[in-house]
Amino acid sequence: MTTSPLAEDSTTVSPRNNPNLLGQTSAEATLLKAHKSGRLPHAWLFAGQKGIGKATLAFRFARYLLANDGLSSDAELFGDIGDNAETLHVDANHPVFRRIAAESHGDLRVLERKEDKKGRLRSSIVVDDVRGATDFLHRTSGDGGWRIVIVDAAEDLNNQATNALLKALEEPSDQTLLILISHAPGRLLPTVHSRCCHLTLGQLSEGDLSALIARFIPEAAVDEAQALARLSGGSIGKALALRQAGGLGLLQDLAVVLESMPRLDILKAQTFVDHVVGPKDATAFETLRELLAWWFARMLRSGATQTFPPPVLANERELMVRMYNSGDLEAWMAFWDKWSKLLSRADNTAANRRQMMLGLFADLSRLVA
Repeated sequence: MTTSPLAEDSTTVSPRNNPNLLGQTSAEATLLKAHKSGRLPHAWLFAGQKGIGKATLAFRFARYLLANDGLSSDAELFGDIGDNAETLHVDANHPVFRRIAAESHGDLRVLERKEDKKGRLRSSIVVDDVRGATDFLHRTSGDGGWRIVIVDAAEDLNNQATNALLKALEEPSDQTLLILISHAPGRLLPTVHSRCCHLTLGQLSEGDLSALIARFIPEAAVDEAQALARLSGGSIGKALALRQAGGLGLLQDLAVVLESMPRLDILKAQTFVDHVVGPKDATAFETLRELLAWWFARMLRSGATQTFPPPVLANERELMVRMYNSGDLEAWMAFWDKWSKLLSRADNTAANRRQMMLGLFADLSRLVA
């Protein structure tokens, strides 16, 4: 599956191979009810932030439908799958599960960004791939049942690919299902929205995130797992990506610099910036850019409402209060509007990123003086 620039930890189970789904019982119940009604919509749009289980749910639903095609022999071996099922779970030893995991099930297609002839990942899903999938939907199922296409993610479709997909959405064949996964549904055409049944998945709770972090990163200490759960905004994918990128350590080091304000400790700032921009790739800088946006939004929201979330850092509330009270809301908004634009335009050279970050800290020290 495609990933964000912060690649997921290698311990993560891919959605195709994952038999478990945590924290999305309501969405699962909606799909199960729709199937049992006998009037299952032919197209679904699974929306929500990245890393909360949308792709896992899509494969889970696909397995359920394809396993449900052959109940006569498999139901006794693997438990309730059909009308008596209370979840969409299919046993990992079920033939359908194993064929999908091996990418060898003839009645399931997955549309995602692929490598070009030079081995580079394409920036979009191209029209030829979509045409192949729509032809597949109009053929007879190999097992005489469902034909299913999962699009991950729908916003990766280029214009030609989107237009080709619209034809499949407008003219569905019997027992076909299209599942569109979207991390940014606002980027999709209204015509795509209007032809799909919408299912929005919510953020994972801190408890669910902590349980998943413990499963995927068993070596993580309890306080680290809790901090990652709070830092990731309800997304296990983001929690794992931040952990791999050292996001929690970056945030802690950033706090050390912020705590020196209003009299900026230049040496601490330079040491921190050199650590962030030093690596040859831009992963640390990209992570810091995300963390800055997250923390300043969190600080401003907390200061304006005087409602403080559970802390990620030691003494975080005290730091938020001191920073917020050092400048008025209008000044803070102008500061972040300026720097969010500048950071988004930073190029990949270490010198440029270094100058950018030192400029931000200098500007910030003047604001809170």
